[in-house]
Amino acid sequence: MQVYLPIAEVSINVFLLVGLGGAIGFLSGLFGVGGGFLMTPLLIFIGIPAPVAVASEANQIVASSVSGVIAHWRRGNVDFKMGGVLLAGGFVGSYLGVELFAWLRTVGQIDLVIRLSYVFFLGIVGAMMLVESSRAILRRRSGTVVRRKLHQHYWVHRLPLRMRFRKSKLYISAIPPFTIGALVGVLAAIMGVGGGFLMVPAMIYLLGMPTIVVVGTSLFQIIFVTANVTFLQSVTTQTVDVVLALVLLAGAVVGAQFGSRAGQYLRGEQLRGLLAVIVLAVVAKLVFDLVVTPEDLFSLGGPGSH
Repeated sequence: MQVYLPIAEVSINVFLLVGLGGAIGFLSGLFGVGGGFLMTPLLIFIGIPAPVAVASEANQIVASSVSGVIAHWRRGNVDFKMGGVLLAGGFVGSYLGVELFAWLRTVGQIDLVIRLSYVFFLGIVGAMMLVESSRAILRRRSGTVVRRKLHQHYWVHRLPLRMRFRKSKLYISAIPPFTIGALVGVLAAIMGVGGGFLMVPAMIYLLGMPTIVVVGTSLFQIIFVTANVTFLQSVTTQTVDVVLALVLLAGAVVGAQFGSRAGQYLRGEQLRGLLAVIVLAVVAKLVFDLVVTPEDLFSLGGPGSH
């Protein structure tokens, strides 16, 4: 059964979209990630224009992150003060990102930039996850125990505008979290992701936040930044397809329930390794599409043009 997507201006099988949403929802529940960094490339693979895939996926992330924040808030695992600083940077970054998105779309380079951004960021994250998970699996098999400090203190912590974040047990400059939030805001606009795959490691290893507080605080920031991106994209570029977002969300809600149950049967390092393999497979497909010669060569010129 075909469904017409008015903003994307294409007809797609509704069961394919629901199945895709369910698959990403399953992975989200399995790995504890938002899934936007996988959903957007997959939407592009099935024929959704890249700008519409980015903007519509940002819309879905808002809904899928709310329940996660509520759960973490009830457990007391959200640092609202840190979230506020990240959010301030996120608003600035998302505004700049949408402006950059609109300019790239005007000059006809947005599709290329989106694909290259995914290849670059997912390639780095996927490779690092694969190396780290492989080492963890080998250590577990050998029985080696590695003791590490909670976090390291870097020069960025001693920058001006120092603030005390009691929930995270930190006294650091507000500049690093503001900058991280701004970068994630730009990525949310350009790539249609929540940015958790970059924000969470940065919050743990750069800011030194306790892992238990990181996920809830990251989701808190992601909700408002992606909501801001969705609003700005709908006003500035008119690329948000609500029909697409709703169909995907319906599948994702169901898939996430099964994924969360399946995740109980795998160890953390096994989950990270499996996710790394999936991420690198998506990167490989993106690289292949960038370098392969298209089957249908065509020109935009008129009759008789050469």
